[in-house]
Amino acid sequence: MSNRFKPKFNIRKGDTVVVIAGDDRDLKKPRKVLEVILDKGRVVVEGANIITKHTKPSAQNTKGGLVKKEASINISNVMLWDEKTGAPTKVKRTREEGKLVRTAKKSGEVIK
Repeated sequence: MSNRFKPKFNIRKGDTVVVIAGDDRDLKKPRKVLEVILDKGRVVVEGANIITKHTKPSAQNTKGGLVKKEASINISNVMLWDEKTGAPTKVKRTREEGKLVRTAKKSGEVIK
């Protein structure tokens, strides 16, 4: 993806989100974003989209076996969680003191 037309996402690493689509859909269970993959438009969310990976024995892992870990999901399948209202919310960008800040549309609070 070129830098000229790179999309701007309102979700960042460390944010609290809810999964709004897919097998792990739960609008009442907020989860933490572990990683944002900007090039592909995907996020890794804690406890969502768990996959089983087969690993060979190695120096670090002498037993090998099955490892469960989170795989990425599309960024459109998550929505930011608003602590004040206790519900998912959309995000708008506003300018405060010359800086762009993310603001929750439901409560109007600045997202840190």
